[in-house]
Amino acid sequence: MPEGDVVYRTAGRLRRALDGRTLTRSDFRVPRYATADLTGRTVLETVSRGKHLLTRVEGGLTVHTHLRMEGSWRLAPAGRRTPVGDRGDLVRLVLANAEWQAVGVRLGMVDLLRTDQEDRVVGHLGPDLLGPDWDPDEAVRRLLAQPGRTIGEALLDQRNLAGIGTIYRAETLFLSKVSPWRPVEAVQDVRGLVEIARRLLEANKERVERTTTGDLRPGRDMWVYGRAGRPCLRCGGRISRGEMGPQPQERLIHWCRRCQPE
Repeated sequence: MPEGDVVYRTAGRLRRALDGRTLTRSDFRVPRYATADLTGRTVLETVSRGKHLLTRVEGGLTVHTHLRMEGSWRLAPAGRRTPVGDRGDLVRLVLANAEWQAVGVRLGMVDLLRTDQEDRVVGHLGPDLLGPDWDPDEAVRRLLAQPGRTIGEALLDQRNLAGIGTIYRAETLFLSKVSPWRPVEAVQDVRGLVEIARRLLEANKERVERTTTGDLRPGRDMWVYGRAGRPCLRCGGRISRGEMGPQPQERLIHWCRRCQPE
């Protein structure tokens, strides 16, 4: 599931393959940009912003993509087929140069906009947990702006802080010993909770095998996420599973009722 750490790594892979090189092919397979052509333009830089990717090219243009739940970027040497080829209804975007091709598969969002208008797609985001502009004070301020909201819903709101998904939400709350159902105003140390989230993403941003426990063995790499009905690694109680948020935007949540009392 792509969260801030996965998007951060993806941006790094795209940078190594595309930045500083001239595009020999651009193929937008979304109706709105079907006629767009970036061939001949040099890719200037690729950066992540929370769960968003921004690929900036010559001429003041930015390609904005979002992986959503199932999206990915597949890289391969130029001329070589990727695992899905570069055909089919799964492919949304192809960017290629003389050395590499990047194939965007099942991308949740694809936009082409002026670089000076990037705020149209990422301006609503809160501080990026893995960004150079990370501001914990601002993240705390945004969380506290809705004191009656559950902390589980508030953490997943990218307008408060960008990069957390269902995995890091569950793990952050467990390590903070806070129930996801607790109102923000009842959380004693919001700043400490935010810093735990930051540390978890930082620890995993360069590794493919994600872990929050420090143990990569199957079933022991996460404290609570994906462990519904199994014994808590801390207290031995059963891990609970539920859904949070208004329909149809509800999202999965895992927690330990003993370690995270309401």
